[in-house]
Amino acid sequence: MNKKSIFLVFAVICLIFNSKLSAQEVIKKNGYTLSFESNFPALDPALKKRLIKTFFEVYPKLAKEYNPSTLKNVKFFVDTTYDGVAATADGKVTYSSIWMVKHPEDIDVVTHEVMHIVQDYGRSVGPGWLTEGIADYARYKFGVDNAGAKWILPALKPEHSYKNSYRITARFFAWLEKSKPGTIKTVDASLRDHTYTPAIWTRLTGKDLDALWSDYVKNPEI
Repeated sequence: MNKKSIFLVFAVICLIFNSKLSAQEVIKKNGYTLSFESNFPALDPALKKRLIKTFFEVYPKLAKEYNPSTLKNVKFFVDTTYDGVAATADGKVTYSSIWMVKHPEDIDVVTHEVMHIVQDYGRSVGPGWLTEGIADYARYKFGVDNAGAKWILPALKPEHSYKNSYRITARFFAWLEKSKPGTIKTVDASLRDHTYTPAIWTRLTGKDLDALWSDYVKNPEI
């Protein structure tokens, strides 16, 4: 066998091997479809099961609360080449295999990421801190095991701002929802239909963001 033939055989073997590693499992339940793919052969089957279970438990609730027209078909991909935590685009959530190994208890990374699918802001007219703050607020409200991951909303600190994003912003939203329930849902909808402007906070609550934050700082209990 010449070198060219050996190379072709090797390439075919690699292709078959990789296709098996990335074999796709399709799960359908209650009108939603999850396509699960992984190129990480050491993925714990129990963790995979929890990822799938969390999707089907959380995603319909997020859809009902925020966007009933959200995608019905979602993809998960556990990727050995991705070095972040997780990222979402075009209905596909990519999870870092490294993060999964180090933090198998962080199951509600699913909740945060699929909320981004539900948000569906496209070319958002709102700031990035708002998008991520709403996603973490959704995790706080709908997460299935934040306690297991030791994931909590941080206590207010003097250096905090509502623009800090993620959990800091989410805590501010949790505080705001106590007195003005439905505010975040309405803001989320305005981001999706591209009608959002900062004036929406005054319209919904009677105060702009800076004034609301000032009130929050005075009494930050949630």
